[in-house]
Amino acid sequence: MVAGLEEGVSSSSHAGPVPFKNLAVVHDEEDGQDMFSPLEDDEYAGIISALPQGNQFMGLRQYQGVWMHHRTVSAVIKFQRRFTPRPSGGGGDVLLATPPKCGTTWVKALSFATMARAAYPPSGGDHPLLRLNPHECVPSMEGLFGAGKEAQLEALPSPRLMHTHMQHALLPPSLVHNRDCKIVYVCREPKDMMVSLWHFTKAIVTSGGRTYPFSDALEWTCEGKSPYGPFWDHLLGYWRASKATPERVLFLKYEDMLADQVGTIRELARFLGVPFTAAEEAAGLPLDIAKLCSIDTMRGLNANKTGKSGQFFKFPNESFFRKGVVGDWVNHMTPEMARDVDAIVEEKLRGSGLTFTS
Repeated sequence: MVAGLEEGVSSSSHAGPVPFKNLAVVHDEEDGQDMFSPLEDDEYAGIISALPQGNQFMGLRQYQGVWMHHRTVSAVIKFQRRFTPRPSGGGGDVLLATPPKCGTTWVKALSFATMARAAYPPSGGDHPLLRLNPHECVPSMEGLFGAGKEAQLEALPSPRLMHTHMQHALLPPSLVHNRDCKIVYVCREPKDMMVSLWHFTKAIVTSGGRTYPFSDALEWTCEGKSPYGPFWDHLLGYWRASKATPERVLFLKYEDMLADQVGTIRELARFLGVPFTAAEEAAGLPLDIAKLCSIDTMRGLNANKTGKSGQFFKFPNESFFRKGVVGDWVNHMTPEMARDVDAIVEEKLRGSGLTFTS
């Protein structure tokens, strides 16, 4: 049970979100940034070019202690300076936050299906998630602000459902301190995260005419120089926020979500203020949502086999659905590699109360 939540709120009183793609004023499938394009055309090029540079292979710069792609730096600055939270009378905001490759696509699908179940029954044959990629239903803040399309946020119904990969320390204070904004954070066992991130970025970077081995990715990540890293700071920022304000920040682990999918959906609904009614439980709605959003279901949909998604960088939809399992790191790491990662995780998280089980 999550603290600070009211019980018995009927879903019928919450219209919930609608697919972002349906509302977007501009949504060109070919529109998007080249990850390897120069900085000269960026309005913050002067700021970005002066930032510490690391892992040139992936174009990373360090902004406010966080490593990210140079194009993402501009998006983060815009988000920090221009984001306006929706007031309480307007229904507030829900921000999904994840490190890269830690269940982002899944938590988008689960949150959208849970919040929008009154308008889109999960067992319905015309559900948006059957014809759209989850990233087309829930917008990325870096994507919108990076592409200069943040005005489209105003078209979202309340409560607005959004996503970011940003560390907690990078979020606008207007959002962090807003009592009407709730944050759902999902993380993953670090070794599995590293493997998944390597597979994803390797395919993208290779498409730019470059490639790199897993051993390099492991080294960079352990040094903290991975997208949105250091990963331990990412974890600790949201972990501490969830302990300080559990009514506003829900901290979830990918492994726990997989082990109890229906339980996770119930917890998510309670936290977001739309707990399942007795009638919905009797009708099996939590299980219906779990089935709709399962990786097996989503991987088999045409919407996720073709096309690309993203408001800033465009990624093939099929790239978001690889394995989605726990423990795949054993197929990529030597015992020595695994021990090194575990030692770093233990050292960085020591004293926080946050632990992971391999």
